[in-house]
Amino acid sequence: MKYRILLVLCVAFLMNSCLSTDGDDINTVGITVSFSHSWGNTLVTNADFNDVKFTNENGEQLSIERLRYLISEIVLTHESGAISILNGYNLVDVTNNSNLSFTTTPVVTPGNYTNVSFRFGFRDSNNINGAYQDLNTANFSVPSMLGGGYHYMQFDGKYLDGNAAEAPFNYHTIRAVNTLDPNNLLFQDTSFIVNLGAITIGNTTGINIKMDVSEWFKNPNTWDLNVLNTVLMPDFNAQLRMNANGASVFSLVSVTQ
Repeated sequence: MKYRILLVLCVAFLMNSCLSTDGDDINTVGITVSFSHSWGNTLVTNADFNDVKFTNENGEQLSIERLRYLISEIVLTHESGAISILNGYNLVDVTNNSNLSFTTTPVVTPGNYTNVSFRFGFRDSNNINGAYQDLNTANFSVPSMLGGGYHYMQFDGKYLDGNAAEAPFNYHTIRAVNTLDPNNLLFQDTSFIVNLGAITIGNTTGINIKMDVSEWFKNPNTWDLNVLNTVLMPDFNAQLRMNANGASVFSLVSVTQ
């Protein structure tokens, strides 16, 4: 996990804590962000992996074998209107039960915030090929023939096909790329912002977020694994559909102080 402050836009006359005029230290804190996972209302951990025990909206039975995804760019909007952007990223790896929780650098001013958000994946300006050694080591890179950069998510498993035989699926989300002309790749940023709503931040605040994995197959596009199962990374339209389905995947569970 890597987080540092990129930019704080402060409206000084509305938010005194953003500007010290008397030499006093500014009280800043870190926030702890935690991710849990479910299939509908059923909790999912890596103990549930490699077992055909889930049923998607299209009626296919499936298992989860790998699930890891990238979140970045936490944005906090203070009630004064001041905006703080924490530029960094965290690779949530459910498979290995790692980075499910992390604490940001202590640069956040306690107070009432009208919204806290994060980005699923990288925005284009940060999706720089080869730039992040830990992601390179984790084999999270996108092949150069697809424009390079990094995955947003790797979600793999097996499903029961029409003959009730196990078949693989690789639900991988990346920046959408049109490869019709290999010499002139056309891109569309399919990362997206998740808004968590109003939050009060104190000295030891924890933000608990849930990913409902079933939603990737559900809303607004009912996913047919018999049609869309593997080789989805170069499929421009499939990437757009996955991006649309991501809108309902994350939700705020609770805030602890």
